[in-house]
Amino acid sequence: MRIFPIVAAAIASLLVYLFIFDRNSLTGGDEAVSETEDLAENGATAPESNIDPNAVRVVAVKSTAREIDSALVLRGQTEADREVELQSETSGLVISDPLRKGAFVKAGDVLCELDPATRQANLAESEARLAEARTRIPEAEARLKEAQAQLSEAQINNNASEKLSEGGYASDVRLAQTRAAVSSAEALVEAARSGVEAAQSGIQSAEASVAAAKKEIERLQISAPFDGLLESDTAELGSLLLPGGPCATVIQLDPIKLVGFVPETEISRIALGADARARMAAGEDVAGKVSFLSRSADPITRTFRVEIQVPNPDLTLRDGQTTEIRISAEGNRAHLLPQSSLTLNDAGVLGVRLVDTENTAKFVPVALLKDTSDGIWLAGLPDMAEVIVIGQEYVIDGVPVLPTYQELGQ
Repeated sequence: MRIFPIVAAAIASLLVYLFIFDRNSLTGGDEAVSETEDLAENGATAPESNIDPNAVRVVAVKSTAREIDSALVLRGQTEADREVELQSETSGLVISDPLRKGAFVKAGDVLCELDPATRQANLAESEARLAEARTRIPEAEARLKEAQAQLSEAQINNNASEKLSEGGYASDVRLAQTRAAVSSAEALVEAARSGVEAAQSGIQSAEASVAAAKKEIERLQISAPFDGLLESDTAELGSLLLPGGPCATVIQLDPIKLVGFVPETEISRIALGADARARMAAGEDVAGKVSFLSRSADPITRTFRVEIQVPNPDLTLRDGQTTEIRISAEGNRAHLLPQSSLTLNDAGVLGVRLVDTENTAKFVPVALLKDTSDGIWLAGLPDMAEVIVIGQEYVIDGVPVLPTYQELGQ
């Protein structure tokens, strides 16, 4: 067995040990100077002489908090501001030419007109009954006046009979007759008053018949309730419409609504009147304001309906288009950091580890605000923070660290 190869291997192992683990003693101050120069070239801070020799080397970044717009992003769709299906309130044949879907109509435009048939004759009959009922009022009032005069005469005769009877100049028979005459006159007055009331009731009934006949004639024309577009053809000429039969569907697209649903955890971040922007599936960008925020959650999804009103004067936006909505919310101060900086503590809380003023590791929980291609925006950190981005998994709170700093984005 040869001794030289074994001795050579032992010497080589000793040299490697001394070079790696006791490098400073071999190289003296030149190695420290070289390391300082390398750290300065990489934008890092050289370790101080009083750093704990057991400190764990980590890579950190110095981050400053910035104000960001924490907009709430929703998926939604467009909806017509108003939509109504016009239906017939009466029956009849359509006598108007149809309007085709897509046509623009204004409020008051006649969309469907029905055949009046005998409705004009019914109106004339009702008006004649009303005129006849009105002629009965003077006659009934005259009878009432006549009955009141008879009652007054009977009362005078009765008073005279009572005075004569008291003086012994009139018999009891005479007094009874005058009293009977008063009672008869009072009955005539009540009957006359009933006649006047009956005549007035007849007038009211006739007026109601006239109003019903006029309303029936008004129902023959079905008009647009607002400016909008026809979403369907109007009823065809000659078709029979029954009560509840469809005439046409009208929608209003200016303004138009963008509708989305907000989770209950985010509903408090939205306010009425908040600015909102949206990008359509085809690439158009639009802007508007929050016009409605539901107070009642959907029982299945537990989300709240939110509506944004957007001007649409040229009607380029259509009902039912898919859109991505961004609603402005109160801005937050946050740090833009690489995703690799995130870690979990023993309790499973998401956070990062910082280098504190004592050059020891410290765990700080964070809130994830936004994920972008440049990194993640985190809230919950101080305005100035030294965040460990490499090596945070190998230290815990209180462990001394020897940080090497790099610029964000490297």
